[in-house]
Amino acid sequence: QVLSLPIVVIVHGNQDNNAKATVLWDNAFSEIDRVPFVVAERVPWEKMCDTLNLKFMAEVQTTKGLLKEHYFFLAQKIFNDHSASPEDFQSRSVSWAQFNKEILPGRGFTFWQWFDGVLDLTKRCLKSYWSDRLIVGFISKQYVCKLLSTEPDGTFLLRFSDSEIGGVTIAHVIRGKDGSSQVENIQPFSAKDLSIRSLGDRIRDLGQLRNLYPNTPKDQAFGSHYNSELGGAE
Repeated sequence: QVLSLPIVVIVHGNQDNNAKATVLWDNAFSEIDRVPFVVAERVPWEKMCDTLNLKFMAEVQTTKGLLKEHYFFLAQKIFNDHSASPEDFQSRSVSWAQFNKEILPGRGFTFWQWFDGVLDLTKRCLKSYWSDRLIVGFISKQYVCKLLSTEPDGTFLLRFSDSEIGGVTIAHVIRGKDGSSQVENIQPFSAKDLSIRSLGDRIRDLGQLRNLYPNTPKDQAFGSHYNSELGGAE
């Protein structure tokens, strides 16, 4: 006899996401000498952060992991709490229900379904951009507005979509003649979109984008990701 890693048997591809969540939770949080199939219902948020980071780096195959500000955004998302400080979240625990049972407020999916969509998109289309730290990714639309509102016209950054699973969007500032600013979010790009035309080429196409936040000219930031031929994924 030998102990194996967790196994989940599914009968349809639409169960794959839940199966991966079950395996991840069991593999990360079960005790070695446990009673079979018994696993904690709640785990410390800090331990969850470590798990998400290891999963992200392994899936994307990158050495650039999640940062403190990414964990803060993820905590706000999973706990639905935008008033707590990063320190407040450190002492909290997260439940299996919050991870992969409860639907996120105003959405049609769970936290894990959303995070797994980000994993898949980054692995398939955005690995080199993430590894070059060109994507902020895990940041709220509200905080993006705060960052960009004082920046020059055409300043932009990339964030993972809140409203869609597996989408990356570009937020950019438009400054009027009167000096007023407006931050716009371009319709998210899916893996299918980026397989038709890469993210770098799409950024090159969009004339309203000038500098990657805070102040790097877009050609300098993304030039190595431009395709010499039309179309084609990265």
